[in-house]
Amino acid sequence: MSSFQLLCVIVVVSLIFDFTNGWHDAASSIATVVSTRVLRPMWAVVWAAFWNLVAPLTFGTAVAATMGKGLVHLQMVTSSVLLAGLLGAIVWNYATIRLGLPCSSSHALMGGYGGAAIAAVGFRAIIVSGWILPVIFIFIAPVIGLLAGIGVTVITSWMVRRQAPRRVDRWFRRLQLLSAAAFSFSHGTNDAQKSMGIITAALVTSGVLPGYKVPDWVIICCALAMAGGTMAGGWRVVKTMGQRITKLNPFGGFAAETAAAVTLIGTAAAGIPVSSTHVITGAISGVGASRRITAVRWGVTRHILWAWILTIPCAGVMGALFHFLFVHWIVK
Repeated sequence: MSSFQLLCVIVVVSLIFDFTNGWHDAASSIATVVSTRVLRPMWAVVWAAFWNLVAPLTFGTAVAATMGKGLVHLQMVTSSVLLAGLLGAIVWNYATIRLGLPCSSSHALMGGYGGAAIAAVGFRAIIVSGWILPVIFIFIAPVIGLLAGIGVTVITSWMVRRQAPRRVDRWFRRLQLLSAAAFSFSHGTNDAQKSMGIITAALVTSGVLPGYKVPDWVIICCALAMAGGTMAGGWRVVKTMGQRITKLNPFGGFAAETAAAVTLIGTAAAGIPVSSTHVITGAISGVGASRRITAVRWGVTRHILWAWILTIPCAGVMGALFHFLFVHWIVK
């Protein structure tokens, strides 16, 4: 297989990964607005897809740079490493989709990419400093989301404390359209950039690009692939996020989406590749806990937490296996 053919394969597989990301993670971005019945599923998908596309075109690509050149020494990366990492992440994504677990596609890609790089040249390929914040935020991001969810719920509850419940429900059905747009926009500022980073890294290592800058066509293709994945429907994940953790109404959906959007936009501005799934899960739990602790099904969140912890190492093992058993053979 020629280097050009391998590059084309990486681009295609990256878009497939973005499709599974949309199928998996972007399902989380419409879970609240669907579960509260503010929007029908198809209209929610279109709404989310539009803001997912707008975000990376307007907000910048700091997260893509972190993913592409901030985790692994780019000069040590080959096309086979990138392809192995992508395949490892896709396998893990599909496995968790089948189980209905809202895991992080971002961390799956990090794990697959890092595992393949270690399999290729050893631990010297890893930029340790680049992994510190993303790994720490596996645990911090849902806590921030939870606290933000509680905070937004308390503030908005105080603002409408003297209003009739029916009027409040009517107001927040309209406001949730804005909060859903904000969360989908914030999802695009973070999650949609992961494959952009991998494709750009492939273009740099293959000599097509002289320096690391994400081309516009890469941004558009990745955003469209994610939108297509969302339209395919990760409905098992939607059910877990929107119904099994806690019961949401339009008021709670607005609070969860607003809290998650603020958190994600802040981390995207800092270039930290956090998981939108982690953040929205924490925010939904915070909304439930603000009513009463027993309103949250903590047993469900424990299963989700274990899946989060296992994502990077499991995807890393899969990326390493693909490098040794599959990708290396294809390159030869």
